[in-house]
Amino acid sequence: MTPSFRVTLTTHFKRLFGKMAERNPDFVGACNQAVAMLEVDPHNVSRSYPIRKLVNVRAGEGHYRLRLGRWRFRYDIVGQEVILQYCGLRREGTYD
Repeated sequence: MTPSFRVTLTTHFKRLFGKMAERNPDFVGACNQAVAMLEVDPHNVSRSYPIRKLVNVRAGEGHYRLRLGRWRFRYDIVGQEVILQYCGLRREGTYD
């Protein structure tokens, strides 16, 4: 499939990316994989990606969540543009 969406990064995402990349060497590969998925199917029409549309989330805070192993990415979709808002590491104690 050819990419039909353009992925852009917010300054907040870039800041988080820098911190995560220096502490976790496997994060850069996960981020590249996430961008490749989002360029093709950010709405998850094919139902082949671990993407969920979040409810009760205000605009600009990431209406969608992509889960790649222990990494979480939140993003919004505006037209043909995917705006990455957040990247983070899910820890074992997240839901305690």
